[in-house]
Amino acid sequence: MPAYWLNLCFKVKQVKKTGEVLVFAEQEDGEVHPVTYELLGKGSELAAKLGVELTSVFLGCGISEKAVELIQYGADKVYLYDSPSLETFDATRYTTNIVELVKETKPEIFLIGATRIGRSLAPRIAAALRTGLTADCVDLNLDKDGNLIQIRPAFSGNIMAQVKTKTRPQMATVRYKVMKANKKVPGRKGTVIKKKVKVVKDTGTKILGKIKSDEVNLAEAEVIVSGGRGLKKPEDFALLKELAAALGGVVGSSRPLVDAGWIGKEHQVGFSGHTVKPRVYIACGISGAPQHLFGMRDSDVIIAINKDPSAPIFNVADYAVIGDLYEILPLMVKQIQKIRSRRKTR
Repeated sequence: MPAYWLNLCFKVKQVKKTGEVLVFAEQEDGEVHPVTYELLGKGSELAAKLGVELTSVFLGCGISEKAVELIQYGADKVYLYDSPSLETFDATRYTTNIVELVKETKPEIFLIGATRIGRSLAPRIAAALRTGLTADCVDLNLDKDGNLIQIRPAFSGNIMAQVKTKTRPQMATVRYKVMKANKKVPGRKGTVIKKKVKVVKDTGTKILGKIKSDEVNLAEAEVIVSGGRGLKKPEDFALLKELAAALGGVVGSSRPLVDAGWIGKEHQVGFSGHTVKPRVYIACGISGAPQHLFGMRDSDVIIAINKDPSAPIFNVADYAVIGDLYEILPLMVKQIQKIRSRRKTR
C-alpha cells in the first residue's frame, strides 16, 4: 500500500498591530516618579508582543531634559506638554490635554501609576473617553488575541481577578513596586514630540501652597518593622519603633491594628495598604493573612517573630523566630546597640 504525505495547514490568528502602548509619565517638581520607569518596563514587554510602539505622555514645565530620560528607559516616542500652566498638577488641565492626545493617537493600552496623582487622574480620563478602567493592578498580560489581561486582587486579596476591557483604550492603574523597570540605556534613540498645550485658565481649583507631608514612606524604606495582632496595646508600638530606629528603618502594621485606630493608615502594609519591597522586613506578631502577605512577600529578607509555630507567615519567612516578641525585640535592640558601640570604638 503506497504511503501518502498529509500536508496540514493551520491558520494562525495574528495579533493585531495597530495603536500603541501609552504610559503616563508622572512627575512632581521636575522629578519623575519611579513608578513611571516600572510602567515603561512592562509597557515595552506588552508593546513588543503586540508589535507596536511604546509611547509616553509627559506634562509639566521645564521638563524637556527629563523627556529624553524616558526614551532611555524604553519609550520610542514621548509626547511632551511643556507649559507654565502645567507646572503644578491640576487634574482638569492634565485630563483636557491627555484626552485630546488619546483621541488623536488611539492607543490600544494606556497605563497610569496607582499613585496619589494617578488615582486622581485616571478615572477622569476614563470617564471622558467612555472607556473602562481597572484599578490597582499587580500584573498585566496579553491573551492570544492581544487583549490586555489586567490582574488585580479582589475580595480583600483572597483571589486574583483577571479583567478584560471591551472598550478602547484598555486603561489600568498599576501599583508601585510590583513591576520591573528596564535598565537605563544612555544614547538610546527615540523621538520627543512637542505638543501644543491647551491652556485651561479656570479649573475651579486653586493651589494655596504646599505643605510637606509627615507620612512615613513605606514604599522607599530599606528596613520595615511591622506589628500585628501579637501586640497587646497601642503603646506597644514603641518596641517596634525602637527596633526600627536602631536599624535605620520605619514602622509598618497589619490592617487590624490600623482599623482599630492603633496606628495611622500610612503605616499599613498589604492589599488595602502599601506594597513594599524593603531589603529587610521584620514581622512581629503577624500571623500572615493573605492580605498582608500580598504587600510584603517580595521583600529581600523576611524575618518573622511569632509564638505560634504554625503561623502562615513562616511559610514565606527566610528566618523564623518562634517566641514572645516582648522578650525578643528588647534583646534584638540591645544586641544591635552593642554591635554599633563596638564599631564606634574601633
